[in-house]
Amino acid sequence: MCNLYSMTRARDAIRKLFGAKRDRTGNEPPRPAIFPDQLAPVVRRDHDGVRVIEPMRWGFPPPPNLGSRPVTNIRNTASPYWRGWLKPAFRCLVPATSFCEYDERHARRPTWFALGPDRPPFAFAGLWRPWTGVRKGESGEHRLFAFLTTEANDIVRPVHARAMPVILTEEAWDTWLAAETPAALGLQRPFAAERMIVVATGARQDPGSASAGTISD
Repeated sequence: MCNLYSMTRARDAIRKLFGAKRDRTGNEPPRPAIFPDQLAPVVRRDHDGVRVIEPMRWGFPPPPNLGSRPVTNIRNTASPYWRGWLKPAFRCLVPATSFCEYDERHARRPTWFALGPDRPPFAFAGLWRPWTGVRKGESGEHRLFAFLTTEANDIVRPVHARAMPVILTEEAWDTWLAAETPAALGLQRPFAAERMIVVATGARQDPGSASAGTISD
């Protein structure tokens, strides 16, 4: 389960890369560590089909009778709990530059994966929803997100055998955001291991970002 990732590219670069015509993130700094229940930039299609990037809080409310901990990762997309959120209107892209899994072979050592040593940006295949309630002490309407997981590939499996996030590069973004649900769910598969590397171990934020510092939410 991925419960830690980074997004360290500048706001303008991410807006241009994802083709977002509307930016509601404000002065969003690079984020060398993003944890559950924090705000992070998310890309979705607006009511008129235009891409918008805006802050959302990481974690859906859990299904009934399953406690109160936010659900950050989505594996079983056949579950009735997720089925209603799989429509194109509620699919999103979660920009990232690396993600962390904890290596249980080495006392849960944080291990960071990226698509190269310079951390080129990619996206997690995500779902979002509006929700009214209390999160982080704030009562009212929130926009929440979570992202899909799938089987671990050969580079992630030795560290975390159970799963890895669904990683999408630019050629798949339109399909995830706009295609019919069966075609979109065809993207729920392991990313090519040969296109990934381990970029860091031992830290709870990606040390590859020169601007690593205080985490804000």
